[in-house]
Amino acid sequence: MTPDITASALAAAREAAAAAADVIRHYWRRGVEVEVKADATPVTIADREAERAIRQILQAALPQASIYGEEFGLEGERGGLLWLVDPLDGTKSFVRRTPFFSTQIALMDGDDLLLGVSSAPIYGETMWASVGAGAWLEGERVRVAETCELLDASISLGNIKTLTGDSRWDALGALIRESNRIRGYGDFCHYHLLAQGGLDLVIESDVNILDVAALAVIVREAGGAFTDMDGGVLTLDTRSVLAGTPAIHRQALGRLAATR
Repeated sequence: MTPDITASALAAAREAAAAAADVIRHYWRRGVEVEVKADATPVTIADREAERAIRQILQAALPQASIYGEEFGLEGERGGLLWLVDPLDGTKSFVRRTPFFSTQIALMDGDDLLLGVSSAPIYGETMWASVGAGAWLEGERVRVAETCELLDASISLGNIKTLTGDSRWDALGALIRESNRIRGYGDFCHYHLLAQGGLDLVIESDVNILDVAALAVIVREAGGAFTDMDGGVLTLDTRSVLAGTPAIHRQALGRLAATR
């Protein structure tokens, strides 16, 4: 895509995220009934209405692009321009009245992530990025920390249930023991902290691409590294994350890969 089209698409993604935020705030105040989907995860009217609002704006702005959303699936074809949408990532937090949920919108062109918007309306943060244009928090450019040594590193763990039964579990324990501090911020929050220099490494073994695509663009444009736990590029089938400052990511990947 040309720079002008990319800028227009990013503006549309930010507009769509703001529209979703209006829906989410409305239902946050009122409360919602919770349904359970076939995969045993919760869904609410807020999830569905937020995705409808997002789709309407994205389709109007970039009609040649397909859309793959958490609640309504794929409209169009994979390959080419593809919007990736999770209207309310963190529904479990939403229904338990904790503010650690967000709207995630990213755009891919083939295998390449082009831009991302991460909006956390109750938490009060929106971050965005496009390739080559930096990462931004509420209009202020952000950068990852310059942390190079594991003994100085702050690590955050998200969804790691699968990792507890993995050969890399002991390696993770060693990373934790040698680090400066360990936290579990989870969801969008630890990626926002990483992108603005508040953390040095994030590890998750149980995610999907809709959860993390936008965040990957943001962290990379903030100067960080963002791969799956094997060091691989992100795809539509991605299920894990290893993200961090370049030096800490490299050290963590070496430790985890050595146990495979």
